[in-house]
Amino acid sequence: MPLFEVRSLTHYFGGLKAVSDFNLHFQGGELVGLIGPNGAGKTTIFNLVCGVYRPSQGEVNMDGRSLVGFYPHQITASGIARTFQNIRLWPEMTVLDNLRVAHNYHLGYGILDVVFQTSRHRKAEAGIYKRALETLEIMGLRDHSRELVKNLPYGLQRKVEIARALMVKPKLLLLDEPSAGMNLGEKHALIELIRFIRKQFQLTIWLIEHEMRVVMTLCEYIHVLDFGATIAAGPPEEIQRNPKVIEAYLGKEVD
Repeated sequence: MPLFEVRSLTHYFGGLKAVSDFNLHFQGGELVGLIGPNGAGKTTIFNLVCGVYRPSQGEVNMDGRSLVGFYPHQITASGIARTFQNIRLWPEMTVLDNLRVAHNYHLGYGILDVVFQTSRHRKAEAGIYKRALETLEIMGLRDHSRELVKNLPYGLQRKVEIARALMVKPKLLLLDEPSAGMNLGEKHALIELIRFIRKQFQLTIWLIEHEMRVVMTLCEYIHVLDFGATIAAGPPEEIQRNPKVIEAYLGKEVD
């Protein structure tokens, strides 16, 4: 049984077919890329998988269980975490608190526990605090734990966002254009970071990325979308030579 599987995923926005018959599966441990020109449907697929949209057709399964119709927090609890193309952190909160709040999908206590400061509340919060500090330590962010996120440079904010996603102990991590807005040095650091977290946390990683250097360096297998449909799938060396991929990115040569 695959760890994660998408079958015949199709989605319409009104009369527009944004995603057409998309298929993919992970056995576990892979690092797979999803690329294509702007507007190809890449982020729409992530939104379908994460419960932001409900598919018009098709299946999304995790550990053999259908996720169609689940709310985003339920999908997170199933073992899927994601980051976003535009960083979505709480800028007025500290780095540590940004990680702590990520665990709110599964607190293990209720409102009365908070009001009366029960032992269950104290124990759960202590566990979340400890895990947040451990994650920051692993990610090399411990020294920034008390800083406000808005005061960090862009590359570190990206790192915090990934650390926050790791707080939910995912089996599958979705990264939506993690190198967007980074300079060359930050992109090199990002490549090493993704390799590190894949090994450290034993993750399967699914990556949307426009920077071809990042994709071709990191990914073992790549799916290419154009106008919502898969036009190619294979290892990086095949994708680089595929005429349909070249045409999608560069346009068709005029005679």
